[in-house]
Amino acid sequence: MTFKVQTLSFSTKTSLKISKGDISRWCVDRSSDAIVSPTNEILLLGGFTAAGPDLQKACYQIPEAQPRVRCPPGEARITPGFKLPVSHVIHTVGPVFNFHCNPEDILRSAYKNCLSVGKANNIQYIAFPAISCGVSQYPPDEAATIAISTVKEFANDFKEVHFILFTDDIYNVWLKKAKELLQG
Repeated sequence: MTFKVQTLSFSTKTSLKISKGDISRWCVDRSSDAIVSPTNEILLLGGFTAAGPDLQKACYQIPEAQPRVRCPPGEARITPGFKLPVSHVIHTVGPVFNFHCNPEDILRSAYKNCLSVGKANNIQYIAFPAISCGVSQYPPDEAATIAISTVKEFANDFKEVHFILFTDDIYNVWLKKAKELLQG
């Protein structure tokens, strides 16, 4: 798959890459790369059928934090990538914008916890979608500000941080916000 990519720098050590494309097809080296999968609290997968059934089985092996909750909002869990082209999948639950109290705190925690899990598992290349901007209705401009500013705090912990965005509208919002926050 061809990605439309814009590269910016967080630091001399870390690149930020913003792409339009399908995150389930992204990869760098299949040994130190991970994609982030927004999911629900029970880790019932909907979008990564290309990973095969082993990914869902691995999610079901993650212990429940409370009944029917394997990953509370704002937290993150990691599994192998199985048949996906990456070594790992980091699962997170973002906020539903008009449902959760303090959705900005949950969204920030989701990004921070994904980055912390990635760092703890020696991930060097990590790719995020626009967490909570789809069915969860988080306003993209606000979500981009939270995502990019949070990721910037971890810039020196990764070689590359990617945002793989599925629509032109979200891609354009993320690119504009990244330029404002990093070059402005």
